[in-house]
Amino acid sequence: MGSSSLSTRLLALALSVSLLFTSSSGHGHSWDPYTDKAKMIHHDGPMLTGNVKLALMWYGDCGKDIKNTMRNFIKSLELPGKDHLQPQVTRWWEVVESYQAMMPGAKPGKSPKIKVEVVKQLTNKAYKHGKVLTLQAHIPILIEELTKGDTNVLPVIVAARDVSIQGLCNGKCADHLLTEDPKPRPYIIVGNPETECPEECGWPFVPAKPGSKGPVLKPPSGNMAADAMVIAFASALADAVTNPMENGIYHENSATPMGPAAVCKGIFGPGAAPGNPGKVQTDPKTGGNFNAHGNNRKRFLLPAIWNPATKACWTL
Repeated sequence: MGSSSLSTRLLALALSVSLLFTSSSGHGHSWDPYTDKAKMIHHDGPMLTGNVKLALMWYGDCGKDIKNTMRNFIKSLELPGKDHLQPQVTRWWEVVESYQAMMPGAKPGKSPKIKVEVVKQLTNKAYKHGKVLTLQAHIPILIEELTKGDTNVLPVIVAARDVSIQGLCNGKCADHLLTEDPKPRPYIIVGNPETECPEECGWPFVPAKPGSKGPVLKPPSGNMAADAMVIAFASALADAVTNPMENGIYHENSATPMGPAAVCKGIFGPGAAPGNPGKVQTDPKTGGNFNAHGNNRKRFLLPAIWNPATKACWTL
C-alpha cells in the first residue's frame, strides 16, 4: 500500500472487524519465545504504510523524562545519530518495514520507508476521567478528545504512574487494540511500570519475579519507567503497523494472535533465557544498558522482533 491516509487505507476493512485485539505486547498464554517457533502469516488485511501519524495523549502527570524519552525514540525510527554509532534504532525499524514484502503485489528489493511522526500531543494533568481507565467507557472518549474525529492519525494513550488502564498489568505492559463498531479504529495504550506491576513491566530494569535468574540492567536514560515504556511502546507499535485491523500479519497462537514483538517477548540480546535479557551493551560513562543508538546521542533498549528474512526472533 502507498502513503494514502490512514482512514482510506483501513476503511474498506474496518466494518468487517468487530472483535477487540486481546494481546499485542503481553504474554498471558502458553507461548514460549525461547523454544517455540513462530510462523507469521498474512491474513489478507492491511498494514500501515507510508506516513504513520501519531497523536499522543499524556494522561496524568507523566513527567518530562517519560515524554522526552518516548519522543526521542519516535524520532530515532527515521533519524539516525550523527555520530553513526552502531547499531541504530533505524535498523530495528527497517525490520518492521520489511514486513511490506509479505503483502500482495509487493515489489522486489528493499521495502519502502514507513515514516512515523508525532503530529499532535495533548496533556491531561487534571485526571478528567479518573485514575482507572476502562476500554469501553473511557478510552473512546479520550480518543475523541485527542483526535477530534480525525481518522488519519493513530491515537496513543500514555498513562502516568498513578493511572491504571484496563487490560494492562496482566501479562502486558502496552497494547494495540481496536475501538468497537460501527467504525473500529486502531489505537495504542501504554502503561507506567513505576507502580503498576514493576516486576513484569519494569523488567529488565528491576528484578524479575522471584525464582528467575538473570542480571538486572540499568536503564539507558537513567529513568526506569521511561525506558521500560519505550520497550512496551515499541512492541505495540510494531504490532500495530503490521496488524492494525487484526487481520494483517501475525502468528496464530492457540490463545490469541501474536505480532512480531509479542512472539519474541523477553529477548533483548544473544543468550537470552527466562529471566535473562541476553547480552547487551553498557555505556562506559553512565553504566546504562542498551542495544540501539538513536538520534541526538540517545540510547535505547529495544525488544527483539520476528524477522521475515530469517524467520526467527532477531535483535540488534
